[in-house]
Amino acid sequence: QVQLVESGGGLVQTGDSLRLSCVASGRTFRSYAMAWFRQAPGKERECVATINWSDTPTYYQDSVKGRFTISRDNAKNTVYLQMNSLKPEDTAVYYCAAGLVASAISKNYNYWGQGTQVTVSS
Repeated sequence: QVQLVESGGGLVQTGDSLRLSCVASGRTFRSYAMAWFRQAPGKERECVATINWSDTPTYYQDSVKGRFTISRDNAKNTVYLQMNSLKPEDTAVYYCAAGLVASAISKNYNYWGQGTQVTVSS
C-alpha cells in the first residue's frame, strides 16, 4: 500500500512558477513509476508528466513541454513537478499517482493523492 500526499499548490499570476511535491509512504517508493495528472472543471483528467523509477522522465504533455519538469528523490520518497511560465489554462487540481509502469493512461496507476489546487490568474 502506498499513500500519496501532494502539496505546493496555490494562487499565482500568469508567468509565475510553482513547485508541487508529492510525498509517498512506504519503503517501496523507488519501485514505482510516478506521474502527475490534472483535472480542470468540466474536463477529463489528463496526464501532465510521468517519470520512471530511475528518475528519467518518460512523458510530457505537449502543452507543458519546456515549461514543466518532473523529477523524483527516492531517498525522500518524493516526486516533484516544477511549473514555470504558468498560464491560466494550467488551472486545475493536480494529482500525483503511483503505478508499476510509467504511462500516460490513468487506469495504469494504482495509487492516487488527494490533489492540490493550482489557480493561475490572468
